[in-house]
Amino acid sequence: SCLPLASPPCTPPTPRKPTHTMIKAVLVVNNYGASRLIRLYEKLPANEDQREVIRQIFRQISTRADHMCNYLDITVDGWGDCKLIYRHYATLYFVFVVDKQESDLGILDLIQVFVEALDKCFENVCELDIIFHSDKVNYVLDETVSAGMVLETNIVHILQAVNEQNKMYKQSMAQTLSPSVLKETLKDALPGRSSSGATSLP
Repeated sequence: SCLPLASPPCTPPTPRKPTHTMIKAVLVVNNYGASRLIRLYEKLPANEDQREVIRQIFRQISTRADHMCNYLDITVDGWGDCKLIYRHYATLYFVFVVDKQESDLGILDLIQVFVEALDKCFENVCELDIIFHSDKVNYVLDETVSAGMVLETNIVHILQAVNEQNKMYKQSMAQTLSPSVLKETLKDALPGRSSSGATSLP
């Protein structure tokens, strides 16, 4: 009689290697090392001081002469071996901390796209724009990079998305400040008032 074929032994699944984000962080710091924008796409270990990591990165780029290339290999505490790719505009350094396999020229182009999009939003962006309009700066960054991956490199598309966000925000504020909404808000805040405006006694 035919015997059933023995089933092959179960092979345990191969453990997946931990995934790493292409872009670990985006930083904007001024010439004195003061942070103007910090976005971490790969978290630092709990025992690592974020400020010390930023100081470490700033020391690396601020001591480089202008004629030197805009990227360098570095070992960042908590991230290991990676690359710093940056551009220096007037008083600001725009720095991308990326995986070592990333294209240097590709990230330099991405920084240029980010800065040009900011220029379009603010009509020649400066440090004060980034300080006082951080929400809009973050909108632009969110449309360019998401979860450490390049999302969009077309400036027109980035600005369209940012303008849509601004339009939705203004509509929301207009509804919040409309007379009918304010009247309802005041009514809820003053429950003891009657419709005639007199305060009812208990």
